[in-house]
Amino acid sequence: MTDGGSTAGDHPTPADTTRAGTTPADPKPADATPRRRWRLWTALVAVVLVLACGVPVVLLAGGLPDTDLAQPATAASPTENPTTIAARQVAERISVQLDRQSAALLGRDRAAFLSVAAPAAQKDLRRRYGALTALRVTRWEARPSGLPTSAGRAGEWRLPVEFRYCFVLPDCTPSPVVMETRWRDGAEPRLLAVSRSRPSHHVSGRSNGQPGSLPWEVSELVVAVGERTVVATTPAYRKRLPGLLRRAEAAATVADAYVVTGGPPDRYRIFYAGPKEWKRWYGGEQPEWGAGYAINVGGGHYEIVLGPESFEYGPYLDELLRHELAHAASLPEKDYADESTWWLSEGLAEQAGVDGQPVGRYEGLDSVRRLVEGDWDGKLESLIPDADTPQEQVNGSYGAAFLAVRYFVDRFGEERVRAFVKAVLHDLRVPAQVSEEIFEEEWSTLHKECVAYIRATVR
Repeated sequence: MTDGGSTAGDHPTPADTTRAGTTPADPKPADATPRRRWRLWTALVAVVLVLACGVPVVLLAGGLPDTDLAQPATAASPTENPTTIAARQVAERISVQLDRQSAALLGRDRAAFLSVAAPAAQKDLRRRYGALTALRVTRWEARPSGLPTSAGRAGEWRLPVEFRYCFVLPDCTPSPVVMETRWRDGAEPRLLAVSRSRPSHHVSGRSNGQPGSLPWEVSELVVAVGERTVVATTPAYRKRLPGLLRRAEAAATVADAYVVTGGPPDRYRIFYAGPKEWKRWYGGEQPEWGAGYAINVGGGHYEIVLGPESFEYGPYLDELLRHELAHAASLPEKDYADESTWWLSEGLAEQAGVDGQPVGRYEGLDSVRRLVEGDWDGKLESLIPDADTPQEQVNGSYGAAFLAVRYFVDRFGEERVRAFVKAVLHDLRVPAQVSEEIFEEEWSTLHKECVAYIRATVR
């Protein structure tokens, strides 16, 4: 989701990003209105993979796994294709190298980490090693995803590899990502190249994809770690880390209250992007009005990206952080991708963003007024903006979503609203199915009363 919300003074209000997580925009004149965040754009890494080389070895910081966890490779069938047998044997040899490299990363042995690769690949691997260790990688697993195929040259193979990782805490549910690798075979195969992860597409309801170009794949990073958050950026913005960490820690205390099921995230992961990174990280597809977003990276983890202009928003940056972190706390482990309930996801995050502020002080009210007096059809499910929606209308959509959720919170209380969020966003039940069960009223009646409340509030 994205962030967009009000800005104090002359600061523009950021826009929400349709990746995941956003705060409402500030209803100010066009030249002073902060951009909106883009809508929920979550991406869940595919985790159903066929592994032909036995059970993967799980490595944790501090040592290697017990030897009895490893299992011998399954014997080839007497009738198996000779090409498949050869590919399986190559995969086994590569697996040994991947295990060596994983142990080196967790043991903070850069020389051993690089030794698996040919010299031409080491520059890229050196940057990845630096970024991963800065993020305090505590769990790193690497295993072939399928069998290798010929890379077009004698003795060279392509192989997709699934990596699973944790930061800071070794016992988190790991996030998975699949990358293409290229190897030169031998008694000890040599890694020739690792590609960047590529974004996969969504399917209806849940995503079966993964984000592309994770920050630690493509950028040198500097990192600060707090009790509840991890904040990172590129060396050019190193001086902003202490202030960002302080503000992120404060936002986390608010976001923790928006957990719908289970416990809060082990650490909220926040990345501040410069102009180059904004166009590069996670695929880089952002609307003009986007100011930040939360994106699903698998394992129940959402990563927050703050846009290049976010530090210009003054106090609004705190609202933006609360908004995006609330997305990370409230959204389901598997991707949510139903545009008809965008209002609920973004409205809840806006509620976190304002942090108890009275409705009358919400800076997006003027934008909501223009929205409802315009061509809005009066349906909550149609509030979602497009990438090319004008800034003013985006602000109005976020504001209307906020007022809708505030209506339900004020009338039914936070506990029942969380139950509604779980049913609709996590369990993918439509509001008409659960309205009487949770609110004891028909959805058609509640929807009409909610829209009337939005209109009455901005008169």
